[in-house]
Amino acid sequence: MTVVAIDGPAGSGKSTVAKAVAAQLGMDYLDTGAMYRAVAFAALRRGIDPEDEKTVARLAEQLDIEVGERVIVDGVDASIEIRGPEVTRAVSTVAANPDVRKELRRRQREWAAEHGGGVIEGRDIGSVVFPEAPVKVYLTAADNERAARRSKEVLDMNYDDVAADIARRDHVDSNRATAPLTVAEGASIVDTTGRPVDDVVREVLALAEQVKEVR
Repeated sequence: MTVVAIDGPAGSGKSTVAKAVAAQLGMDYLDTGAMYRAVAFAALRRGIDPEDEKTVARLAEQLDIEVGERVIVDGVDASIEIRGPEVTRAVSTVAANPDVRKELRRRQREWAAEHGGGVIEGRDIGSVVFPEAPVKVYLTAADNERAARRSKEVLDMNYDDVAADIARRDHVDSNRATAPLTVAEGASIVDTTGRPVDDVVREVLALAEQVKEVR
């Protein structure tokens, strides 16, 4: 089982790069951030306070989540809703819940086993979920560029609001007690600032090729 772990903060280009790398390598792709967003979406839909750790954790254990071209939560297509501002504001709180992380980490490892590995992106893939992954990449970018990219995706929020939200999420994700956002041991740091996607994808593929040659 081969896992290509791609981590990094919001707006660093993880999803775009990971999808392209997966396509080039002929591997399956998993967006773990969508899984946390799915739990946040379900909690909000049920009127559950995202800060109610025990209730949200029980919900995470019970949910049927499908993450692929579409994100299906208990039979409901939530692909658009999970990217909205309400879920975006709640997801860091949900992701900081240790029991939610434990459950989703189990599902992520199960997914990888079922798919024979894959290109998996998130915030703790190389550091916690798959620390033995042969290819570990940490994507980063300048704060203003990350905010500009994300503001194009979240149409209901302007640039200043998106920038403030990214700063808040960076702080929460980097300082949470369980599986904080960090550069995994042995990971290659790739700065995507001002670079075409194809250029970044080539660099990640080259890193994967180097590992293959070493192995």
